[in-house]
Formats: sequence, structure tokens, C-alpha cells
Amino acid sequence: MDLFSATFDQHQVAPLAERMRPRTLDEYIGQSHILGRGKLLRRSIEADRVSSLILYGPPGTGKTSLAQVIAAKTTSHFVRINAVTSGVKDIREITLQATNDLHLYGKRTLVFCDEVHRFNKGQQDALLPAVEDGTITFIGATTENPFFELNSALLSRSTLFRFELLVPPEIRLGLEHALKDPERGLGLYKVEIAPEAWEHWINYANGDLRRALNALELAVLTTPPENGVRHISLAIAEESIQQRAILFDKAGDNHYDIISAFIKSMRGSDPDAALYWLAILLEAGEDPRFIMRRIIVHASEDVGLADPMVMLQAHAAANALEWLGLPEARIPLAQAVLAIATAPKSNSAVESIDRAIAYVKKHPTGEVPTYLKSGSYPGAEKLGHGQGYLYPHAYPNHWVEQIYLPANVQGQTFYAPSGMGKELFLNPKRAKEEG
Repeated sequence: MDLFSATFDQHQVAPLAERMRPRTLDEYIGQSHILGRGKLLRRSIEADRVSSLILYGPPGTGKTSLAQVIAAKTTSHFVRINAVTSGVKDIREITLQATNDLHLYGKRTLVFCDEVHRFNKGQQDALLPAVEDGTITFIGATTENPFFELNSALLSRSTLFRFELLVPPEIRLGLEHALKDPERGLGLYKVEIAPEAWEHWINYANGDLRRALNALELAVLTTPPENGVRHISLAIAEESIQQRAILFDKAGDNHYDIISAFIKSMRGSDPDAALYWLAILLEAGEDPRFIMRRIIVHASEDVGLADPMVMLQAHAAANALEWLGLPEARIPLAQAVLAIATAPKSNSAVESIDRAIAYVKKHPTGEVPTYLKSGSYPGAEKLGHGQGYLYPHAYPNHWVEQIYLPANVQGQTFYAPSGMGKELFLNPKRAKEEG
């Protein structure tokens, strides 16, 4: 031991959230749907019979804390690895040691990897045989959808548990424990917290206990005492946590979930929900051009000919975005979103073109009828091209009965008007037939 290690205590400088990690299941907060009394996972931990697990959920919901509780409870040799810095060589060394411990001493090995979605294919493949034969019990924690990030072989040999955001009473309970604990928490300080400060922390933590504990520690440690008491007002609480934690990962499944909710809200004619998801995307820093592309697509896909002006609104918003940028462009973006959400709906455009493409892929290409062929190039007239064509504008209502499809395609119907909004009147043939 050197001079520095003799005087340095890692626990003293660790953040409050790290110091307050639960040591037992009784101290654990949240996730009662998987860790409540009598639940399978709790029973397996208490019996020290944990199988390989994948813990999946938002940040600050207790995934790493649960792994540490398991480590304290198990008789297995506990090894923690880092998905970024632990290479294939490290995993093979751990596997070899685990094999020796099991065969020589009958001692099992439990390996925990946080942020397991950062495991590359080589790392996963190196770990798989030891997990498969039971040499290693593996616990992986991730904020990303494991079905996207992990190979199916590793997933099939693990039990997946999904963690949920902590609810407000659970966040408050975690903060109260930290305030009372004199050893690991802030129990040596005399603190009075205004009700509005409590509400602010719990609200802005957005289900993330780690975030709330960090804010509490900052507020307490930076507030000078008055007569020995540190008074935490709403203003101090607001300074300690100034922005709500928005769950959004541009590269992860949460990104696609929110985009999906945004699109389906516009399609489902719910302007309030569409604006809510739009606000989430903007506040989380999503590329506004990506949002704009989705708006343009769905102006056509979900509204289309029921209200053709909506597509113009979408393109106008795209033009405004390029001229204005954010934050001003949020207004034309919102206008385009509201135009889609409140418009009559028709998906005839997407269904019609998909129906036509599917037909073209499966059938021989038909020949253009002679009277529809171009007669504008030299020699075309001698071939009879264009002869017999009926010019619609020369007839009443600018429409005349005429066949435009090849002979082998006649009778096929690709466009089916929805009858919504203006679409009923946009098919000249149908309008003429209906008088």
C-alpha cells in the first residue's frame, strides 16, 4: 500500500447514486413486477439459483444495482466486465478460469456486463459456449432492445427481464432513504426541503432515480446552512436539475418507437398526441429534416387525395425549415402535422401504386395501344402511331370514353377511391358515371 492508497477512499468520492446502491433485495426500490415477494426472479436470487439473464430497460431503473445485489447474494465467483474494453482474449481468459474453478473446486462463475449492447459479434461468440454449457452464468444489462443488439443464440440461452421507469412514490422513497442514511447518504446533514422542490425533482427525474439522487446531492452540498439547517427551496431544486430527462436514443429502438407513435398519431387523427410526440422529438434533438421527411411521406400516404392541399402544406413546411431553422421552424412543422392529423384520411395513393407495382412484377409488360403512341417523331405517322386518339378536351366535360390500358391488362383496377374528403370528385370517370 502506498501513501495515496492509504489516504484515498473511493467510497467517499463516489456520487450519491453510487453510494446508495441497494445491498439486499429488501433495500431494492422498484421493479415489483419482477422482484416482488413470490416473483420468480426474486425466488431464484434468494435461493442462489440465478440463470443467465438479460436486464433491459431505461437508465436509472436499477439494472446494475440488481446485478450487485445478486453478486452479494451468490456463492459464485463474481466477475464484472466492460463491453467496450474487454476483448475476445479477456473473455477467453475468464472462461478458462471459470472452467478450472468449476472442475477443480466446484465453484461456479457469474459474469456481469453492463451496456451489453456494445458487445460485438466476436465477443458474443467467444462467450456463448461457456454460457451454453453452464460454465458461466451471464448477466447482461442494456438500455437498448436486445433483440436488435444481441445474437439470437445468446438471447435464447438467457431469460429476458424488462425494467420499467420508477413511479413518483418510488423516486421519493429513494430520495428519503438517501437523506436518512448517515453512512452512505446525507444523514449527517440537517436538511429541510420545500414541497415544491420535492415535486420538481420527482417530476424532472422522469423515472430515473440516479438522476434524482444526483440532483439531491448537488442541492444539499451547495446550499450553505442557516443555523445548522440547509433549506432547499424550489429555486435551488430547479438549479440542481434544469432539464427533464427525455428518453430518446437516435441510434436505438426508443428512437423508432417514438417515431412510430408520432406517425400513428397523425394517421389516427389525434392532433394532441401528434403534437406531443413532435415536441419529444424536437426537445430530444432529432434532426428536423428527418421529422420533415416523415411528415411529407404521411401527407401523401395517409391523407393523399382526400385533401391534396395537405401535401402542399408539408412541402411549404419543408421550405420554411430550410429558410428559418429551429426554433422558429417548429411552427410550420406543427402546422403541417396538424394539417395531417385533422384532415380526412385516405391511403388510396399508397395502395394504388403498390397494387400496380405488384401486378407489373407478376405479368408480362403490355404493349402501348397504337393510338396512344407518340406520333411526333419522323415516320411515326406512317406506322399509324397516334391515329384514332380521342382528345378529351374536345368533348363535353373534357372527358371521353377511351381505353388507355394494354389489351392484356384491360379490366384491371388499381385505383380505388376511398370516398373521403375531396377524393370522391377527383376521378373524372366515376364523377361522370354518377352524374
